[in-house]
Amino acid sequence: MEANAPVPDGAMTSGNDPAGDQDGPGEEQRPPGGAAGSGESAGRPKKQPRSFWKELPILVVIALVLALLIKTFLVQAFSIPSASMQNTLQVGDRVLVDKLTPWFGSKPERGEVVVFHDPDDWLAGEPAPTPNPVQRVLSWIGLMPSANEKDLIKRVVGVGGDTVQCKGTGPLLVNGKALNEPYVYPGNTPCTDDDLGGQFKVKVPQGYIWVMGDHRQNSRDSRYNQSDKHHGMVPVDDVVGRAIVKAWPINRWGTLPIPDTFDQPGISQQSSASDALTVAPQGVAIAAVLPVAVWRRRRAVKTERG
Repeated sequence: MEANAPVPDGAMTSGNDPAGDQDGPGEEQRPPGGAAGSGESAGRPKKQPRSFWKELPILVVIALVLALLIKTFLVQAFSIPSASMQNTLQVGDRVLVDKLTPWFGSKPERGEVVVFHDPDDWLAGEPAPTPNPVQRVLSWIGLMPSANEKDLIKRVVGVGGDTVQCKGTGPLLVNGKALNEPYVYPGNTPCTDDDLGGQFKVKVPQGYIWVMGDHRQNSRDSRYNQSDKHHGMVPVDDVVGRAIVKAWPINRWGTLPIPDTFDQPGISQQSSASDALTVAPQGVAIAAVLPVAVWRRRRAVKTERG
């Protein structure tokens, strides 16, 4: 076709085509206010994106719902109320507890720090905190521990089938193997030489654990509850989960691994169902909501640009 050939009626031309500068029917057929092939109907107004401030309440609600679900099924924050786990945990520390692995059949292992429901009035006589309305709301969504839950936190030293023994001031024996316990509070002995429960030899039944505090001379644990209906044992079904992270205060942030002494030959080990979770409920919720917000904003910008 020749360069100067006439343009047929109704033909579309590029902006660089000389024929595009001429008046004619071709220009009259271009959809008003948009490029050819844009797909928009003539005169149809563009849908304005919802403002960020209007979306914010929706995102907050989503984050709170996610935090509640995470608290229920994944991880939950707990506060340390006493000195029984010093120096591993201090009074006022906040720990994150893995609640996921028990759903997959994982059982507590030796050396783990676990949170469990009061088996049989171990907390009898302990004052219960009185939360204000704000604290109750934060507890409900998992941002603060619940004041109504009677829970304790100790270290597992024996699981079903184990024989645990204390003679004199120690060391603590598990299945005849002496434990090297650097986590025990400085100045304490691994065993307490008293006739109130500090001297013992017990065999842990299946479905139970034997727990002790790291502050051995300041912990009302399995040793001193042998007269209860479980003989000082904690039913595995009462275990809420494993404490995996010290989350607050920030200068004490750190994980709570199983000490190497529980890996020594002769002490059989159970396998963990899954790796420990290390994300706070509110952190997971924010991480889940943020990509949604970014995607919606990018989509809105793309729509404005056409």
